[in-house]
Order: sequence, then structure tokens, then C-alpha cells
Amino acid sequence: MPVLELETSISSVTGSPASTRPHVNTRMENSTVHAEPPGSTNNANPALESRVSNQNHSTPSQLPFLRESLRPITLKFEDLAYSINLQSGEDHCFTSHESKRTRTILSGVSGVVRPGELLAMLGPSGSGKTTLLTALGGRLLGKISGSITYNGQPFSSSVKRKIGFVTQDDVLYPHLTVLETLTYAAMLRLPKNLTHEEKVEQAELIITELGLTRCRNSQVGGPLIRGVSGGERKRVSIGQELLVNPSLLLLDEPTSGLDSTTALRLMATLKGLARGGRSVVTTIHQPSSRLYWMFDKVVVLSDDGCPIYSGQAGRVMEYLASIGFVPGFNSMNPADFLLDLASGVALGTNPDDHQQYNQGTPDRQEDRDSVKLFLISSYKKTLHPLIKDDIHKNNHDTTRAIRGPQSSRSCENRWTTSWWTQFKVLFKRGLRERRHESYSGLRIFQVMSVSILSGLLWWHSDTSHLQDQVGLLFFFSIFWGFYPLSNAIFTFPQERPMLIRERSSAMYRLSSYYFARIAGDLPMELVLPTIFVTVTYWMGGLKPSLITFVLTVLIILFNVLVSQGLGLALGAILMDLKQATTLSSVIMLVFLLAGGYYIQQIPPFISWLKYISFSHYCYKLLVEVQYSESEVYDCGKGIHCRVSDFPGIEYLGLGHLWWDVAALGVMLVGYRILAYVALRMSKSL
Repeated sequence: MPVLELETSISSVTGSPASTRPHVNTRMENSTVHAEPPGSTNNANPALESRVSNQNHSTPSQLPFLRESLRPITLKFEDLAYSINLQSGEDHCFTSHESKRTRTILSGVSGVVRPGELLAMLGPSGSGKTTLLTALGGRLLGKISGSITYNGQPFSSSVKRKIGFVTQDDVLYPHLTVLETLTYAAMLRLPKNLTHEEKVEQAELIITELGLTRCRNSQVGGPLIRGVSGGERKRVSIGQELLVNPSLLLLDEPTSGLDSTTALRLMATLKGLARGGRSVVTTIHQPSSRLYWMFDKVVVLSDDGCPIYSGQAGRVMEYLASIGFVPGFNSMNPADFLLDLASGVALGTNPDDHQQYNQGTPDRQEDRDSVKLFLISSYKKTLHPLIKDDIHKNNHDTTRAIRGPQSSRSCENRWTTSWWTQFKVLFKRGLRERRHESYSGLRIFQVMSVSILSGLLWWHSDTSHLQDQVGLLFFFSIFWGFYPLSNAIFTFPQERPMLIRERSSAMYRLSSYYFARIAGDLPMELVLPTIFVTVTYWMGGLKPSLITFVLTVLIILFNVLVSQGLGLALGAILMDLKQATTLSSVIMLVFLLAGGYYIQQIPPFISWLKYISFSHYCYKLLVEVQYSESEVYDCGKGIHCRVSDFPGIEYLGLGHLWWDVAALGVMLVGYRILAYVALRMSKSL
């Protein structure tokens, strides 16, 4: 085919595919897919076309809220390039800094996705498909060259709320059911003008549409928790993004783990979303022929990140034939042929080549490189100028359309829900998710066994063994300082993937999440310390006074909150479990030694350590409420001494109760402010 004719045919199909490619849906139902473009089949069955057309248009009808008029987004990306720095595998003293080199992930990728179009990115593993999709979603942290525009404008917060992004890895709460997961997402992401019942109804519709009815009340599960299957978990992730009815939907390999029928149904849903005026972009690893003919456009990347084709899916075989690449048999899946070429494998029509390849005879690297270089060169000469013309046309109209009424833009800059609504939803979701962890059988056994063992060791002690009683009080302060700290450091590092995903979708404010997390910890983390102290206090023979007992419980709970705040701050600052665990162990060891029980004569140059130890203040408060200044104890045969003169108690310097309370209060507030500031300053959040 002459190149001039090819350019005309390619440029003629750069508009909306709704009017130019009715033949693709027909091809999806055929049992045999031929290599020639679908436009060449003029004798299609009209009844079959009508039936398939009705099937594809049935998707929006099952989701009435998706038929509402949206503000469409035209996505344009031009000459995108991205590279990363690599270091030499071995790091020696004599290694020069010049050993650092760069690896190109993307190179010169361009394309246009208009409302109503479904674009698929194809390429072998490592070709940069996920990197390209992440860049288009505004989530790539590194610096990328080239331009990406949304209706002629750069990426902004208002655009971010109109983008649905489904990652390749499913980031979900394992203990929530499918219905709970989608319902809480609906409460956070759907606009506040919808009632609670309407939001729940949207979640139910998504469950029905994605075929999740059978597992709607099953736990989502995870790597260590049994739940729904991998394919069902992927559909839950997609359903969370479909809830917001996005104008631009980006999906990273949504059909991975799905059988062919479910994958086809899911792709039909995405096709229906696109036909409703949305732009849909997806990466896909190995599509079947039926899936391929559902794509409006494809971008094919070679294994070194360079594009070899970008344009209409129905014209790719025609383009490849014009430059000398024809599949060996007519029924070959175009996607398979494209992936072979992207890897440099061009078998052609010679039967001997296919026989040698099927027998495992390796092809030469030079041959593969030459094929890829030829395809990249042909793309730059033939397709790239046409794509650039398509990108730059109608820019004036697009810019004028996006600027529209100013009142509409001001509304878009607001959050979809209020701060209080976000707080309530996140608080309820946190309670339902963490109740299994906080009240797990292992944790209850751990606390109760230590409590009973401590009560037996200090069984009915009295003031005649004052050293033992003081040791029990110090054990209270240490155990309920280290235990909450060791649990709290896991909070933010473990929730970081979920926080990144939800914050990237502008689901809620960081402040509403943080305060909901803090408030949700109160009923979760304060029940076990109360039970522990209740059991050990009366078994240990401490002062049989209700007021003293209540004050002791309150001091321990105060200490738990301070210790938890320090753990949250360490986790938020480091965001690395190994580092945070190591540092927390060192800090607690310092607090243990400087608490005032083991060492009473600390050198002056290091005595300041006790003033930053919350265990020290907790220990002092416990001693002050347990013993009065006039109380005496048996210090010898017939000799009674004042408790305040006991060496271990005298060193503490009692009589400053409210100063100790104030010190713990400052730590309580300070640690939590530090944790919030660390989260706020995190680049990924």
C-alpha cells in the first residue's frame, strides 16, 4: 500500500471512534480473526451487528448514574521520555562516580485519547507500560520530559479528582467485606448532594455489574488472610474507581488473573464507560483477539520503551503490511503479532521460520535489534508527524471549552465531602478493620498471661516488702510503655500503600484521616491496659482503695497514649519497619535505665535523660498516688520508717504531681503533632 494512502487512512480515523469503527464490535463475535483490518469486511451480518451493538450499549443502562453528563477530558501526551539512574552492581572503594549510568524507560511516546475512546497500551514485560500509565495519571514522582495535557491544561488538583486510577497491585483492607469496601469508598468519593441510601445503592449497582454478588459479604482477604479470589479482588479495585464516574479512567492490567469470559465482560463494561463520553486508557499484557477488537486505539512499545505504533487498532495490520511485516497465517491474533514485533521477533510467511521457532531454535540478537530499529524508524518517519498534527489541532477550541464558567471551576476545587463526614466514615472503617487485630486471640492471650503471671509473682505483697511493691509499679510503667510503642510503629508504614492510593485519588484530607486514626485507637488500645491493671493491682496487694486504683488506671492509660504517640511519630518519620523497630528498642532501653529504679546516682552530665523519659514521669505518678507522705513501713524488727524516706522513693523527689502530669501532657501532644507533621511533609502523601 502506498505510504501516501496509508497516511490518509490513518489521519482519517483520528477522530471519535463511535462513528468510524462500527465494524470492530462485529469482529469481536467472529470465531476467526483475520490479519487484515476489519474495515475490509463489507458483507457483515446486519443482525449480528445489531445484537453486538445492543450488548455493548447495555452496560451504561445497568448503571443509570453513569449516564449523567460529565465534563469530558481529552488526554494528549507528546514526546514523553523518562529515564532512571543506575549504579554499578558492585560498590568498591575504587569505584568511580562515572560508573553511574542511566536506563531509558520511555522514549518519544506520543498519543491522543479523546472522550469515547478506549486506548490500550501493549508491549512486552519491562517496556514501560506501567510507567507511562503512572505518568498520565500524574503519579510519577520522577522528572519526565515531554508534555501531558488534559483538555489543553496541565495536571491539577481538579483534574486529579476526575481521574480514576486502578493499580496493578490490589491495595485493599483485608478484613472488610466486598460490600463494606465499596460502601465506604462511596461515602468518601461520591458527592455530598447524594443521600446515604443513594450512595449505598451505587455500591450495590457496581457489585452487580462486576459480578461480585456471590461474594458481596465475604472478606476481601490478603496474603495472610483468606478471602475472595484474585480476580474478584481485582474487580473490587476497579469498582472503587467506577464509583466516582471518572472522566478519565486509567487501569494497569485490569484483566490479570481473570478468565477469558470475565475479562471480556469487564472490557465490555469499560467499553460502555468510554461510549458514555469518557476517556479510558489501560495497559494489557496478552489480550485475546476478542479483547483486541474492542480497543479503539493502541500504543505499542518495544522492550526498550520506544513506540513502534500509535493509532487506530483497526489500522495496525494494514500499516505493518505496508512496511513489509505480515503474519505467517491469517487467523493470527493481532496482539500476538504486535508483541512479537515489539520484542524483535519477525517470523514472516516462511514456514521454515515458524518450524525453527516452535522447536526452540534461538534467533540472533542482531536480527531482533535490526527489526526493532526498523520499526522505530518507520514510526518516526510515517506515524509520528501525523500524531503530532493530531495533537496540535483543535487546541484553541479545547482551551476555550475548559475555561468555561468560572463558577463551575470553583466548585471543582472543593472536596466532595466535608471534613466531618470524612472523619466519621474513616473512624467507622478503622474500627471495623482493626477490631480483628486489636482484639485478636493472640494479643489477648499475651496480655492476660503476663497480667496473671505478674499477679502471682507479687501475690498479696505489703509495705513490709516496699522494694517489691515499688518494683511492681515500675513494671507497670515499663510494660505499658514498651508494648504500645512496639505496636504503634507499625501503623503508618503498614498503611502507607493504602494512604498513598486514597490520597492520590483525593478521597479525603490528611487531617481527617489522622484524627480518625487517633480517635479510633482510643477504644482499641485502652481496653486491654485497663483489664491488665485491674487483675494485677488487686492480686499484687497494692493499696485497697478505690480512688487509688482509679488513679492508677488513669495514669497507666495516660502513659499508653504518650507511648503510642512516640511510636506513631517514629513510624511516620522513618516509614521503615526495620529502622523504626531498632530505634524504638534503643529509646526504650534508655528510658528504662533512666527511669529512676535501677540507677539512682546518675552522673550530672547525663542526668537530663530522665526528664525526656515518659516512663520516669509515669513511675513517679504511680508512686505518689500509692503512698502518702505520712505512711510508714516496717523497716526492721519493731522499727517503722516513713515511706518518703525509702531511698528509691526519696530519689524520685515526690511532691510535684502536677508538674509530672504537665510533662506527660506536653509529650502526648508533641509526639502526635510531630507524627502529623512528618506525614504532611512526606512527598508520597
